[in-house]
Amino acid sequence: MNTRSNLLQHLNRRCLVTGLLLLAFVSPLLAAEPHYLKKNRPDPIALLAPPPLPGSPEQAADFATVVNAQKNCSAADESLANSEKKYYVFNFAPAIGAFFQSNSLPKTALFFQRLQDDISHAADMGKNHWKRPRPYIVDTNLAPGEMEASFSYPSGHSTKAIVFATLLSEIFPDKRAEIFAIGRDIGWHRVQLARHYPTDVQAGRVLGQAIAREMKKSAAFKKDFAEVKAELLAAKNGATPSRRSAAPSPPSVPSAGDGARQSGNLKNF
Repeated sequence: MNTRSNLLQHLNRRCLVTGLLLLAFVSPLLAAEPHYLKKNRPDPIALLAPPPLPGSPEQAADFATVVNAQKNCSAADESLANSEKKYYVFNFAPAIGAFFQSNSLPKTALFFQRLQDDISHAADMGKNHWKRPRPYIVDTNLAPGEMEASFSYPSGHSTKAIVFATLLSEIFPDKRAEIFAIGRDIGWHRVQLARHYPTDVQAGRVLGQAIAREMKKSAAFKKDFAEVKAELLAAKNGATPSRRSAAPSPPSVPSAGDGARQSGNLKNF
C-alpha cells in the first residue's frame, strides 16, 4: 500500500513539473502588451538576485521556515490566507475604510485590474527564468488541495500587494502603516500555506517597489492615477472605518482582452 501511495505521489509530482515547464514555454507567446509599463521593464532577472541554490544551507533554512510557519499557523490566519488565494485591491478596505468597495468605485476597480495584468507579466518573467519549484513540490505533504500552475520565485502575491500598497499609501498617507501591514501579510500568508518561500516573498517586495517606480514614468498612468485619486478622495467623505475579514467579491471590470486595454482614459467607464 505504501509503495502504491509513493508511486502516485511521484507521478503527480512529475506531471505537475511537466506542466510548469510547458507553461514557461507558452506564457511568453501569449503575453499581451502592458498597460503602464514598457516591455520588459522592470527586468526582474537583472533586478533580483537568484533564489537560493538547491541543496545549499540557505535553501535548507528557507525550507525550514516554511515548515515551521505552516506548523504554527493559527486557524484564523489559515482562513484569511486561503481567502487571499485570489485577492483584489479591495482587500485593503480594512486599512482604508468601509467606503473602499468595488461597486461604488468603478474607475478604481478598472485601474487596479489593469495594474494586475502588468504586475503578473513582470513577475512571470522572473518565475519562468528561474523555474524555482514551490515548497510543496519539494515535499508534497506540505500543501493538500489545489496546486498553482506556476513557479515560485518571485511571489506574484507579494509583488502585487506591494504595488497596491505603494500606490494606495500615496492617496492615503495617513493610513500608510496599516496599508503596508496588509500588503506584507498577504505575502507572508503564502509562506504559511507552503505556497512560497520567505525569499520568494522578499523578492516580490523588491520587484513590487520597482514596478511602482517604473509605472510612474508613464503619462497614461499619471492621468489615470489622478482620476482614481479624485474618485477615492471624493468617496472618502463621510466614510466610516471597516473591519478586516475574508476576501471581498471580485470587482466587475472588463478582462484583459476587452476594450479596457485600448486607452488609458477612464472617463468612459
